[in-house]
Amino acid sequence: MPDEYLPRVVDIELDELLPALPALALEGAKGVGKTVTARRRARTVHALDAPGARELFEADPRRLVDGEPPVLLDEWQRIPASWDLVRRAVDDDASPGRFLLTGSASPAAGGTHSGAGRIIRLRMRPLTLAERGVGESTVSLRELLSGRRPALDGSTDVGLERYAEEICRSGFPGLRGLSERALYAQLDGYLERVIDRDLKEVGQAVRTAGALRRWMTAYGAATATTAAYDVIRDAATPGERDKPAKATAQGYREALERLWILDPLPAWLPTLGHLRRLGSAPRHHLADPALAARLLGMDAGALLETGAVGPVTPRDGTLLGQLFESLVALDLRVYAQAAEARVGHLRTHGGEHEVDLIVERGDHRVLAIEVKLARTVGDDDLRHLHWLRHQLGDRVLDAIVVTTGPDAYRRPDGIGVVPAALLGP
Repeated sequence: MPDEYLPRVVDIELDELLPALPALALEGAKGVGKTVTARRRARTVHALDAPGARELFEADPRRLVDGEPPVLLDEWQRIPASWDLVRRAVDDDASPGRFLLTGSASPAAGGTHSGAGRIIRLRMRPLTLAERGVGESTVSLRELLSGRRPALDGSTDVGLERYAEEICRSGFPGLRGLSERALYAQLDGYLERVIDRDLKEVGQAVRTAGALRRWMTAYGAATATTAAYDVIRDAATPGERDKPAKATAQGYREALERLWILDPLPAWLPTLGHLRRLGSAPRHHLADPALAARLLGMDAGALLETGAVGPVTPRDGTLLGQLFESLVALDLRVYAQAAEARVGHLRTHGGEHEVDLIVERGDHRVLAIEVKLARTVGDDDLRHLHWLRHQLGDRVLDAIVVTTGPDAYRRPDGIGVVPAALLGP
């Protein structure tokens, strides 16, 4: 495993916000690097998942908020009352840079005070391609969102095989550099811990571990689709009459979202009434596309082969295409957060038009992005982007297609073509 810290996009956000705000919470799935990143800034550390931490808290709660700031409460969700303790401490003294919290699970509704105005939440996701050092970023998302339609340039030798490898290698920092066998053993262990331990810690009963794993596998097979949850449930139990109750499947889904294992991409529903009849279903994504690949038993070689794999779910293209879109969505969500933008997807009710990723600025103007598992782009690949530009006019700041090709450039129609490895914050 690498000993050297890999700089993260969220480092820039933390360095900007921590000196200005009293408390920040860094949240995300286990293994994304929250603790390592937070410890680089903390001067006092309380590890709330350590043996004896609860006894110490119960004996003297104030010790958790005392110490030289920034004070880090690592894995705060293990002692949920610590959140309210920090909130009250901020009410008493709102000096900037007092607290950092890391959490691998969000509390159940009503479990804690929201902390609004006192504790600012930041999401941390697995490593992007740029953070992994795959290629050299020459195209900035922030620049694309500027509306200036910058010139696009840069070349990369990262091709389809490397993207397939990166999907399977995972963006969890602690797994980088492992041999293939060790990597897959770690991913298997990660999934087993989620099923056998982590779900119970957030209050979700798991009657049959095998049934839950089959549901997660079906969800992984539905990556980057809007398949209905009933369809996912049926795909997990083919040929079975006695299927899990809807409430059971919904409980799995909600608990996995609280653990940040599921990372669904919401539908983009514009606040201004230019578009009608848009779907509201999310696109399904796991925290890291490597988890989906591992649930489905796929390595890079298998992904590159043709043919259907995994539980039967509605799919327009190949599984590799879906997981490549998930990898690009992961990157774009990290970069968009740093640019204070939101990411969604667009799909009309009948499926006549779809745009894979819509990045929206605070003023409701958007960057439209299609993702294509291809080296080259044809006119037919751009019809949904042209349709959206016709519908929204200058509300579309820019439009690009993210590909597996070698070069970044602008077409004569103004639409950009950007290899995934060249895209950065």
